[in-house]
Amino acid sequence: MITRAIENQIKNKLFKGKVITLIGARQTGKTTLLKNIFQKHKAESLWLNADEFDIRERFNNPTSTLLKSLFGEKKIVIIDEAQRINEIGIALKLIVDTFPDIQVIATGSSAFELQNKMNEPLTGRKFEFYLYPFSFGELVNHQGEIIEKRLLNHRLVFGSYPEVVNNLGNEVAVLKLLSDSFLYRDLLMLENIKKPEKLVKLLQALAYQVGSEVSYNEIGNLIGLDSKTVESYIQLLEKSFVLFRLHSFSRNLRNELKLSKKIYFYDNGIRNALISSFQILEGRQDIGALWENYLVSERKKRNQYLNFYGNSYFWRTKDKQELDYLEEINGQLSAFEFKWNDKRTHQISKTFLNGYPDSQSTIIQRKNYEQFLL
Repeated sequence: MITRAIENQIKNKLFKGKVITLIGARQTGKTTLLKNIFQKHKAESLWLNADEFDIRERFNNPTSTLLKSLFGEKKIVIIDEAQRINEIGIALKLIVDTFPDIQVIATGSSAFELQNKMNEPLTGRKFEFYLYPFSFGELVNHQGEIIEKRLLNHRLVFGSYPEVVNNLGNEVAVLKLLSDSFLYRDLLMLENIKKPEKLVKLLQALAYQVGSEVSYNEIGNLIGLDSKTVESYIQLLEKSFVLFRLHSFSRNLRNELKLSKKIYFYDNGIRNALISSFQILEGRQDIGALWENYLVSERKKRNQYLNFYGNSYFWRTKDKQELDYLEEINGQLSAFEFKWNDKRTHQISKTFLNGYPDSQSTIIQRKNYEQFLL
């Protein structure tokens, strides 16, 4: 059992009179994490899977009497895939207000649906947590830094989904199942997705552009969608934890790009599965993109688990001076440049350093990347 970074954080919020929400992509280990937390409380726990029709029906027009008959004497109620239940926010508010001794945990694989349904009814009544594929820190804590660093090439190709990590030798089959089934399951249930084949083409186009600036117009022309539809699909993919955006940083210099964005996948393995690219690292033409995607996505996990509340960006000028990654917290800028080749000498852009003389800067390579991710 690989201990998850937020396990103790969740334990510390139990029985505080609020709903706990656990949000993350399907197959990231939400159910496993909760079973581990409540393994000593099985008799007190009620598990409800909202993927099942009859469970969803029980929450239609709920009353305190109906809910009490459903819960019985249970003190812990866990609702998996809670976004599938209409008016789940109202139902959870009713539970919290009527049964303060019951701890309710709602999991969801679509932040778009779950947060929309819960935010207003549960204002001030919930603690929210996110769970991602295994992070570098979690894997280091489990098997040690030396072993995990030896597996870097493997992670860059196959990623860190729990089923992938736990099925050495069967990674391709697991990833194809994840990308073909679970990846689209929630998205295709949404009314906004009218052309699923276009969604697949969009994901493939984005997979080829990891680490590059993305134009919604260009992608739309490539796959046959207008730019507004492309943007709305990307927003849904972001809310379903498939990918996320970084926006450009612009503050002091005239020729900085102001409205650009890059797109990264939460997991390298999913990115590679979308384009069926699982060849070994040596000789790959996209090693720079894989390295950048891995570092940015792992940093995002790390920051989320450490409750880092700063802002993240990339930086580029019109004459193609650039930095891969920036963080800003309390007015302090930290700049990072990612380089796979350890044998070459690399420097941070002098244009950036001159424009932001108070910033801190670091080049991240294989010899020091653990410092960036721990």
